[in-house]
Amino acid sequence: MSTFQKTLEKLNLLFLSKKAKQKIEQIILILAIASFIVHLLFIFFAELVPFLNHDSPLLGSPIAAVYTPFSFILVYEVYLLVYYLPRSITTYVSKQYEIISLIIIRRLFKDLANLKLSSDWFSIKGDLQFTYDILASLILFYLLFWFYRLNRNRKSLNANNYIKDIHLGRFVQFKKTIAVILVPLLLSMVLFSFGNWGYLELTDTSHSLKELVNINNIFFDGFFSVLIIVDVLLLLVSFFYTDKYHKVIRNSGFVISTILIRLSFSVDGLVNTIMIVFAVLFGLAILAIHNKYELNFEVEKTKNQN
Repeated sequence: MSTFQKTLEKLNLLFLSKKAKQKIEQIILILAIASFIVHLLFIFFAELVPFLNHDSPLLGSPIAAVYTPFSFILVYEVYLLVYYLPRSITTYVSKQYEIISLIIIRRLFKDLANLKLSSDWFSIKGDLQFTYDILASLILFYLLFWFYRLNRNRKSLNANNYIKDIHLGRFVQFKKTIAVILVPLLLSMVLFSFGNWGYLELTDTSHSLKELVNINNIFFDGFFSVLIIVDVLLLLVSFFYTDKYHKVIRNSGFVISTILIRLSFSVDGLVNTIMIVFAVLFGLAILAIHNKYELNFEVEKTKNQN
C-alpha cells in the first residue's frame, strides 16, 4: 500500500467511518437542541436585547425557532451525503433529494410563523409560497419513497450478479478521495455561511440581508454548485470503468437533476417549487429506466446461458 493510500485510509477512518458518523450524529443532536433553546430565548427576550434585528421573521414567533435546529439537521444530511458517496452513487443522489426536501420543510416552519390568515389567502405572496411548499413536501416525500424502492430493487439485482472487478475498486478509491476532500471543504463553507448569516440576522441594522433572494438559500446554493462539480467529475471518471449506455445515461441524468436543483435557488415562488419537484421526478425516471435496462440484460444473459 502506497503512502497516499495509507493517508487516505486514515482520513477516511477519521471523517467517514461508522464510529465518526456516530460521534458527529451525537454532536449535531446536542447542537440542534441547544440552538432550539437559544433561539426560543432570543424570541422571548428580543425586546430586552438591544443589538437584535427585531424585524427578523425568525424572531416573530416561537414556531420560527424550529428553523434553527432544522438547519443543523440539514448539516448532518450534508455529512451523510458525503458519507455515502464512496458506497453508492444512487444513495448519494438520494441524499441530495433528502436535503432539498428538508430545505422545503425548514422553509415551512419559517413561513408558518408569518402566515396571514385571511380571506385573501391566494393574493398574499407568503401564504401562496406556504401552499406551494406544503404540497411540494408531500410530493417529494412520495417520490423519495419510490426512489428508495427502485434503488433497493437495483441492489438486489446487482447482488445476484456481483463480479469482483479491480476497476470497480479503483473507482471506489477515487470516490473516497473526493469524499475526504469534501468534508473539510463543506465544513468551512458551513461555518462561514451560517456564521455570517447568524451575525447579520441578529445585528443587521442596514437591512443588507434583504439583498439576498432567500435566506433559505444560504450555504445550499454554494453547496449544490460544489455537487455539480463533483457529479461531473464522477461522470467523467466513470467512463474509465464502464461504457454501458444505460450507466452513462443514468450518471448524466443525475448530473442534470443536480443542476436543476441548483438552478432552483436562483428563482422563487412557484417556479422554484416546480423546478425542485421536476428535478427529483427526472432523477426518479432516470433510475426507473436504468433498472429496466439492467433487468433486460439479466434476462438476455439467462437466455444465452440456457
